[in-house]
Amino acid sequence: MNTSDRPALEIRGLRIHLPGTGRPVLDGIDLTVAGGETVALVGESGSGKSLTARSALRLLPPGATAEGTVLVDGHDVLTLDAARLRALRTGTVAMVFQDPRAAVNPLRRIGDFLTESVCLTRTMTAAQARTRAVELLEAVGLDASALAKYPNQVSGGMLQRVVIAAALMGDPALLLADEPTTALDVTTQAEVVALLGRLRERFGTGLLFVTHDLDLAAAISDRVYVMYAGRIAESGPADEIFERPRHPYTAALLASTPRLANTRGRLAAIEGRPPDLRAALPGCAFAARCALATELCERQAPLPLPAPGLPAHQAACHHSDRLGRTAIDV
Repeated sequence: MNTSDRPALEIRGLRIHLPGTGRPVLDGIDLTVAGGETVALVGESGSGKSLTARSALRLLPPGATAEGTVLVDGHDVLTLDAARLRALRTGTVAMVFQDPRAAVNPLRRIGDFLTESVCLTRTMTAAQARTRAVELLEAVGLDASALAKYPNQVSGGMLQRVVIAAALMGDPALLLADEPTTALDVTTQAEVVALLGRLRERFGTGLLFVTHDLDLAAAISDRVYVMYAGRIAESGPADEIFERPRHPYTAALLASTPRLANTRGRLAAIEGRPPDLRAALPGCAFAARCALATELCERQAPLPLPAPGLPAHQAACHHSDRLGRTAIDV
C-alpha cells in the first residue's frame, strides 16, 4: 500500500507504437491516480483504455514500443529490469480482468491461487499467506471454506470476489480493474462495484477502473478520464464531467446512454467511425464525427485546457466554450 504522498499511478507523455500503424495507438497520455482514489477511464471499445491500464504492468502487445513514463508508486515501469518488474507485479500493482474464469487455473484449488505468488516470491510464509487469504476472503464476503474449492464449484460472482482478494494479497498501492463486471449479471455487478469501493477505503489502494459504462463510472469514481482514439479527450472530477461535459465526444457519449425516463423514442447515436490507426492524424481525432468541427480542428490537435474557474476540469477541444450554447447534433 502507498503510504507516501506520491501518486499510486502517474503516466506522463505515454506513446505506444505498434508495427503496421501509421500513428501511436496511445498518443501522449497523461493520467494520475492518487492513493485511496478511484479514477474511471471511459470511452468506446478500441479507444485504448485497456492498453493504458495494462501499461502500468508493462503488459504490452508483441512488437510494441513505448515512450514516456509510467510511474507506479514512484517506480518507472517502462525502465525496470525483469526481476524488479516481477517484484512490482507481485506486491505493488495488481489487476482484475473482465472474465474471472480466464484468470484462474481450473485444476488448482482457490487456496493455491490466492497464496502461490506470495509464497513463490517468499513475501510470506505458507502460514502467513493462508492467514492473509482468509482475511481477504472475509473482506470480500466469503469464508475460509472457499480455500478448498475449485473454480468450477463457485459462481461467477463469487469467483470475481476471489480474484479481487488475490489482487490484494500483496497489499498493492495500485489496483487496476479492467471492466471487472462485464461477465456478471446486473445484481452481482452492483455488489462487486460496492465491494471495490469498500476495499479501496479500507486498504487505501488507488483504483483505476476501466469501463465503457458511464453510469457505472459516475457511481464509483472520484475523477474521470474520457478516451478517444488513443488520446485523452477530457478529464476532471466525475460530477463536473457528467453534469457539464466540455468535450463534444463526452457530450455525445452521455446523449447516447440509455435512460429509463427517455421519452424521445430513438436513442441518439454517434455517427461515423473512429479514425484508422494506419492514417496520420494531425488534428483532433474526433473532428470527422463532430458537429462543432472547423478547419482548425482538422489541421491542429487541441491541447487540454482547463475550464474557466475549474482548473481540474480539462478538455482537449478548440470549441469547448460553445458546449451548452450550441446544440450538438450526433
